[in-house]
Amino acid sequence: MGILIGFVVTLGCVLGGFMAMGGHVEVLVQPWEVVIIVGAAFGTFLVANPMKVVKDTGKATLEAFKQAVPTEKVYLETLGVLHSLMRELKTKPRNEVEAHVDNPKESAIFQSFPTVLKNETLTSFICDYCRLIIIGNARSHEIEALMDEEIQTIRADSLKPYHAMTAVGDGFPAIGIVAAVLGVVKAMGALDQSPEILGGLIGAALVGTFLGIFLSYCVCAPIATKIKVVREKNNRLFVIVKQSLIAYMNGSLPQVAIEFGRKTISTYERPSIDAVEQSTLNMPEKKAA
Repeated sequence: MGILIGFVVTLGCVLGGFMAMGGHVEVLVQPWEVVIIVGAAFGTFLVANPMKVVKDTGKATLEAFKQAVPTEKVYLETLGVLHSLMRELKTKPRNEVEAHVDNPKESAIFQSFPTVLKNETLTSFICDYCRLIIIGNARSHEIEALMDEEIQTIRADSLKPYHAMTAVGDGFPAIGIVAAVLGVVKAMGALDQSPEILGGLIGAALVGTFLGIFLSYCVCAPIATKIKVVREKNNRLFVIVKQSLIAYMNGSLPQVAIEFGRKTISTYERPSIDAVEQSTLNMPEKKAA
């Protein structure tokens, strides 16, 4: 919703200001300039990126429009599943805990926290490191280094759409100039026409420059930034898992370990200690019952 409101404000101010200066909006309607600019930008986007990144960019754009960032419920469920698993690790035999991490879709713990189970990458991340803890040979600093490396890889992959969109945005002004040059070439072929016709052709050519700059700084760049913000917030879930499990490996009790994870959440979205206690200490027992 915020993106749509921003676009409405931007277009309203640009077009409204143009009309207030005495400009005619219909002059800006140059469909073939749009075809040249948008088509060339999309073509170079396909050239520069593998198909996986192209598809992920479409997905990331939808996430940006939907503001698909973790809510307090997601944070609470992430902390909740970690607390339940760490409690199992502390009190149950190895084979019982292995059943949860080997097949999370059939696990009563993961089924109690559906938003975590729905996130396959996060679920796999949790299960992989719980499995390493069960094995018991790795030391906490080794696990932490491995987690940091994987989180860095996950972050790099998740931000590929941001870099792809940024590259397209950076190219829009130059592509707009290409369209403008083509328009000028067309105008030069009509030098024998009246000044009114020639002026219209030159004005249409300059629309290409306007569209290139507008699409770059008022459309593509803001969407790319929004993609980065949304993806970074989703990547924070992996940091929560890391800090909680490392704290547990270093000897913290499960209810203390999840506090290490809670503290990594931004203060704008961080759930309160009371909310975490109510969600992670009380609800799992009720669900298990």
